[in-house]
Amino acid sequence: MQIGERVGVGKLSSLTKANNLFITQSTLQQLTIRHPTVRAKLGLPDKQAPNAAAKEMHTPGEGSLGPPTKQQYISPESVSPQELPGIKSMYPRRKQHQIPIESLSPQDLIALSVQILSKGDKDGAIPFIRMALDKDPNYVRALVVMGQTLLQKEQLEEASDYLERAVTKLFVIGHPTEDEVDLMILASQWAGAACVRQGKTAEGLVHLERIANLKEPDEPKSKAHYFDGLLLLASTLYREGRNAEAAKHLRKAAAYNPAYKEYLEECEREDGFVNDLVSSRRGDY
Repeated sequence: MQIGERVGVGKLSSLTKANNLFITQSTLQQLTIRHPTVRAKLGLPDKQAPNAAAKEMHTPGEGSLGPPTKQQYISPESVSPQELPGIKSMYPRRKQHQIPIESLSPQDLIALSVQILSKGDKDGAIPFIRMALDKDPNYVRALVVMGQTLLQKEQLEEASDYLERAVTKLFVIGHPTEDEVDLMILASQWAGAACVRQGKTAEGLVHLERIANLKEPDEPKSKAHYFDGLLLLASTLYREGRNAEAAKHLRKAAAYNPAYKEYLEECEREDGFVNDLVSSRRGDY
């Protein structure tokens, strides 16, 4: 019997609801593609800001970009410097020049792919991510973006492969930058989610516990991702009946964000309930 089933008939506990981050795609996306700090890290436009992704990108004589080919071009006027930092600098005095897609750097291809993702076109973005990885197989951000995109498409095994490759490459970095630490947190969150959703809870916990073993970041965005990871870890531990361990991580998360306090309180109530039940049954054996 699941812990949540002992709380009351027809009512799931709030922490069990939190665990649904791993079960339902829409809720998982709330902490990933819909999370404002994750959107910012991956280069997606702020939902409150004008949607720069709606600007037209085209090939000569066509209305949409479509899958990349060597014959395709992009207009420097169709994107902003913030969206594709290298595009306009490539042709600063040739505003009408059509830039061939094949000439874009891996960084610009990923920026272009997340712009396409912001329009909800995962299938349209994937070829550009693959092109970036063809140019630089070790580009960690591309691996993370690909893994997260495939996770949204429910291609869980392939998503796990890309995310675990990203984690492996980040592990060998001796002195990671703040950006690399953030990528490790995000890759570990999503790799953990992919494993749990495949029923590989033990493997998922390895990824999520990696976040807890990291030093708490100082950078605000990374800090927010870090505590999101602790919440996901606590949720999985709670689902496995490991309430005391879940509560340990929730106390830390609640100190950062008081909104997490309700999860901590329920976890502690459930732990007390189980202990009382065990004590009351000792005379039965």
